[in-house]
Amino acid sequence: MASANQGSFHLFRFSGVDVFLHWSWFLVAILEIKSRAAGRYSSFAWNVIEYLFLFLIVLLHEFGHALACRQVGGVANRIVLWPLGGVAFVNPPPRPGATLWSIAAGPLVNVVLVAVFGGIVKLYGWFGLVHTWPDLYRLLQAIWFMNLGLLVFNMLPVYPLDGGQILRSVLWFALGRGRSLMVATIIGFLGVGGFIILALWMHSVLFGAIAAFMLLNCWGGLRHAQALLRLAKLPRREGFACPSCKAAPPVGENWKCGRCRRTFDSFQTLANCPHCAAQFPVTQCLECGAAYPMGQWIVPAFCPANP
Repeated sequence: MASANQGSFHLFRFSGVDVFLHWSWFLVAILEIKSRAAGRYSSFAWNVIEYLFLFLIVLLHEFGHALACRQVGGVANRIVLWPLGGVAFVNPPPRPGATLWSIAAGPLVNVVLVAVFGGIVKLYGWFGLVHTWPDLYRLLQAIWFMNLGLLVFNMLPVYPLDGGQILRSVLWFALGRGRSLMVATIIGFLGVGGFIILALWMHSVLFGAIAAFMLLNCWGGLRHAQALLRLAKLPRREGFACPSCKAAPPVGENWKCGRCRRTFDSFQTLANCPHCAAQFPVTQCLECGAAYPMGQWIVPAFCPANP
C-alpha cells in the first residue's frame, strides 16, 4: 500500500474504505478554479464549491465500485483521489458477474445523481427561485451537467474506462477471462489513438494526460491478458483446488521461492522449496490471487501422498 499511496495522504475511513488524496490535487485545483469562467457567480467562493462538488461526485462514484465489490465477496479497501479523478482499488472474485457488478455500480451512482439533481433543478424553477438565489441555481445546474458529463465519459467502451471494463465483463461470459480482456484492451488502444488526436487538435494537456493514463493501463491489461491465456493452456493438477475460486492449480514450476528466488512447483513439493528447503505457510492461487495453507487446497478424499 505504501508504494501505491506514495504522494498521497489519508483523508478519512468510511465503511472499511480508506480515502487518500494526492498532493497534486491542490495544484491542479488552484489552476482549474482560476481558469473557470469569470462572472458566472457573484462570488469566487462559488467556483471553489463547484470544484469541490466535482470531486464529491467522483468520490461517490468510486464508493459505488468499492461497496459493490465487497458485496460480491471481493476486496476493496482503498480509494485514491487525484487530479484526473479517482481510483477505487477493487479486487472482485474472478467471475464475470461479480466483476460486472463491481464496475457497473460506479456509473449507476451517477445515473441516480443525474436524476436527483435534475429533479432539484426542475423544482427550483417551478417554485420561482431562479432569480431569488441565482448562484445556487447555477451551482445545481453545474452539478447536474458534471454528473451527466462524467457518466457519458465513463461509459465510453474504451478500456480502462468503466464502459470498457463493462464490455470486457460482458464478453467474459462468452469468450472467457483472457480473451475478453484481450479484446477490451485492443479496443482501448484504438480509443487511446482517438484521445491523442483529440488532444493534438484541441491543444489540450488534459486530454493528453488522459491518453497517457489510458495507454499505460491498456499496455498493462494486454500483458495481463497474455499471461491469462498462457495460464489457461497449462495442464491442471488433480486433487487440489483453490478454496476461493475453485480452480485447479496448473502443473509446472510457476511459484518463486522468496528465499532463493528459484521457481518450483508448490503442489508437487507441498509448499516446500526443493532448492533451499524453505517452507511456505500459504500458496497463492494464480487465478484469483488468494493465498491459503496447502491443507486447504487439498480436495477431500484425495491422498496427497500421490500428487
